[in-house]
Amino acid sequence: MNTWNPKSTDRNPEWWIVDATDMKLGRLATQVAQVLRGKHKPTFASHVDMGDYVVVINPEKILVTGQKSQQKSYFHHTGYFGGIKETPYSELLQKNPEQVIKKAVLGMLPKNKLAKSVFSKLKVYKGSEHPHEAQNPKNLEIKIPTRRA
Repeated sequence: MNTWNPKSTDRNPEWWIVDATDMKLGRLATQVAQVLRGKHKPTFASHVDMGDYVVVINPEKILVTGQKSQQKSYFHHTGYFGGIKETPYSELLQKNPEQVIKKAVLGMLPKNKLAKSVFSKLKVYKGSEHPHEAQNPKNLEIKIPTRRA
């Protein structure tokens, strides 16, 4: 008896839609990252991109807990000496709310050769309109664990 290994030709991607209104950033990002990788499927294999497409709408209505809206910031480097740039979370949310979701999800994906193809299946759109109605996306239920007392 042989073990079945999935191949890239065995993919059958589905489309999911998530409304980010009043959702916590980290909880949303972890669930989206799992669907993008395909970990929710029984055919998951870490060496093959078996994930689904995810459309996130209303990223400007995402929530963060505590003091993160004032304290959280994003860094990038220009490549020049002293070229580190800092962007506060509140400014990035005002200017480009799609980037907030994308940066959170990208940070939760593995840093390997598949990351680019997995990340390309994430579509984030400001507002509630998106151009993927033809794919008939299903609603993705975000599982929020309950706290134990």
